[in-house]
Amino acid sequence: MTETTRRTVILSAGGAGMAAVLTACAGYGEPAADGADTSATAASQAPEAAETSAGAEGSSGANALAKTAEIPEGGGKVFKDEKIVITQPTAGEFKAFSSVCTHQGCDVDKIADGTIDCPCHGSKFKITDGSVANGPADKPLEEKAIKVDGDSIVLA
Repeated sequence: MTETTRRTVILSAGGAGMAAVLTACAGYGEPAADGADTSATAASQAPEAAETSAGAEGSSGANALAKTAEIPEGGGKVFKDEKIVITQPTAGEFKAFSSVCTHQGCDVDKIADGTIDCPCHGSKFKITDGSVANGPADKPLEEKAIKVDGDSIVLA
């Protein structure tokens, strides 16, 4: 018969606690499933659609993040898999930023009312330059180099 030691009991409890924490954190920072914000869902599907439709256009189309028509004027889209946010502050002006919040590393999840919003602690960044519009973040989002090639937006 196997003897249960105090060490075995403590390790088992610790392992169960760690499993509970990891399970609880698995969805942390994900958009709510209430249907209120479909832009994050659409944005996560958009890169594949952009690459598929752009693939026949030439070499730069195969690397396209998005089509210019997919980025709303005065707004933007979050590309979750690429960890990039593309905005269009004014007609024909496109900007790109890291989608990783500078506060504690959560992924931003939406663009609304001229800001890029982080769901974790409420930080907001301006779509024009990635600067902090509302804390607790105190550093701007990292700007990413992009270029518009025809109607495709590609990393520069």
